[in-house]
Amino acid sequence: MVGRSLLLAFRISSELTQSLNVITMDLRNDLQNQVNDVISRLSSKQLFQSNWDIAAFAVFFIFIGMVLLLVILVLVRFCCCCCCDAMEKPHRQKVGIENMALEP
Repeated sequence: MVGRSLLLAFRISSELTQSLNVITMDLRNDLQNQVNDVISRLSSKQLFQSNWDIAAFAVFFIFIGMVLLLVILVLVRFCCCCCCDAMEKPHRQKVGIENMALEP
C-alpha cells in the first residue's frame, strides 16, 4: 500500500518535472526569439515598423516620465519640507460673517 502511494507520488513528481521543463524550454525559446528580433532590428537600424510603433513608444515614455516626475515631487516634499513645518499648527480664524439666525 505504501509502495503504491510512493510510486504514484514519484510518477506525479516526474510528470510535473517534465511539464516544467517543457514550459521552461518554451519560455527560453520565446525569450530568445524576442532577443533575436530586437538584435536584428538594431542591426538593420529600423527600430519601428510603423507610425503606430513610434506613437506607442512616445506615449510609453511620456507615461514613464510623468510617473518619475511625480515620484521626484513626492521625494522633494518629504525631504525638503522637514517635520518642523508640521509642529507649528496654523492659527485658524473665522472667515465671513456670523449668522445670528442660528443663535438660540
